[in-house]
Amino acid sequence: MEKTTIAALFCVFALTGCARTEPVLNISEPISGHLSADEVRIAILQAGIEREWVMTPAAPGIINGHLSQREHRVDIRISYSPTGYSINYVDSRNLKAKDGLIHRSYNRWIHNLDHDIQLKLATKRIE
Repeated sequence: MEKTTIAALFCVFALTGCARTEPVLNISEPISGHLSADEVRIAILQAGIEREWVMTPAAPGIINGHLSQREHRVDIRISYSPTGYSINYVDSRNLKAKDGLIHRSYNRWIHNLDHDIQLKLATKRIE
């Protein structure tokens, strides 16, 4: 292979790896076990607060979440019941959200929140 071809391929792969946006992550998780809606609500609120989200119960079965990290802001809506919960993107600022894509930090924050919610729910099932 020619040096210029190798250099061009290297640049393409390097730029692909540096992409800052990804598809927006929306979570939908079933809940196994016998938990009440109140126990699920408490687990979600605790997990969010521990991750520095501002969590606001909006209606029965719905919690709004807000996170500010430096100049980035995001709003989510969590719908829940005794049988499952979902985390959905609502709005953001400075996260390059466009056409179903968003800055990869958003997906990391949502993944971490989901992980912590699952841990809180598991703890409630063994109490």
